[in-house]
Amino acid sequence: MSNASFHTSSLSSTTAQHPLAAHGWDQGWADAFSPYAEQGLVPGRVVRVDRGQCDVITPDGLVRADTEFVVPRDPMKVVCTGDWCAVDRAGDPRYVRTLLPRRTAFVRSTSSKRSEGQILAANVDHAIIAVSLAVELDLGRIERFLALAWESGAQPLVVLTKADLVPDATGLSYLVEDVETAAPGVQVLPVSSATGDGVDVLGAIVGGGTSVLLGVSGAGKSTLANALLGEQVMEVQATRDADGKGRHTTTTRNLLVMPSGGVLIDTPGLRGVGLWDAETGVGQVFSEIEEFAAECRFHDCAHEAEPGCAVLAALDDGVLPVRRLESYRKLLRENQRIVAKTDARMRAEIRKDWKAKGAEGRAAMEAKRGKVRKP
Repeated sequence: MSNASFHTSSLSSTTAQHPLAAHGWDQGWADAFSPYAEQGLVPGRVVRVDRGQCDVITPDGLVRADTEFVVPRDPMKVVCTGDWCAVDRAGDPRYVRTLLPRRTAFVRSTSSKRSEGQILAANVDHAIIAVSLAVELDLGRIERFLALAWESGAQPLVVLTKADLVPDATGLSYLVEDVETAAPGVQVLPVSSATGDGVDVLGAIVGGGTSVLLGVSGAGKSTLANALLGEQVMEVQATRDADGKGRHTTTTRNLLVMPSGGVLIDTPGLRGVGLWDAETGVGQVFSEIEEFAAECRFHDCAHEAEPGCAVLAALDDGVLPVRRLESYRKLLRENQRIVAKTDARMRAEIRKDWKAKGAEGRAAMEAKRGKVRKP
């Protein structure tokens, strides 16, 4: 039997016994990889990317591979931590020949004026959003992270770190409730890496899949990662007392196997979390507003001053907080601007809307001054 035939046969065997099972290998990946097995390539998962090269875990162990053959013009198709790929069986250097189709991808917009998308992690099942309780909660930022998480296809989970710094249980429950209002349909879990409270629960929730750990610098991600991994794998730095912020402890995205099962991708602290074509994710975060909007008299209601607007009615009744509606509008506007930079039709619609609103504003000002425009 040839090496290729043997390898193809081994791919269809029980995936739980596969050398990459601990890294998330399953029958779906085996099926996707089978054409490349026939070419004599081996499967692998990217655990780290660095300057045109990457570390890939394969059935033969960890190898260093060059990404020269998968450098596309589209930044959304570059090699990323969490990717599954087909790698040369041998050679110096080895090469990543192709990426397997991604199941999910966590994407944000870059700070570039071209507003290109940047993939932070691929093939993720759970997006763990770490939020420090050592500083005042920023619900708007949490909603932003959640929009990207929902859009990625992963299941979001908000973890409130440093829960031991909250002096009493009542205060902690109030904080959890505040976050729950900003995260409908998402589990909110307070944890303390210092005392271990909640860490086992978190490990059980994310065990068996791939999780990405997200948050700003100083959110306690590296400390939490160490708690989940059961050892001091990630370097930890002190947080400034003045503002609760920290320096970037993690400088690369690393994929690590958790002892309780599953793998964890730790990421550097994110200063900016720009949306990237995340309209569906925004709708998921603000699902109650979307439900109200479905009851509006006009299907294209902008929820500004239209008669029969169910969203404004909910606002007047106190059912919908003003902060939620303002955050919803802000994220939708931002997402619309991002999409418009690559979508000519969207740009035209935005310009048309701006002109219409400008004309309405001028008409209102003239009416206020006692002038009437001639038809």
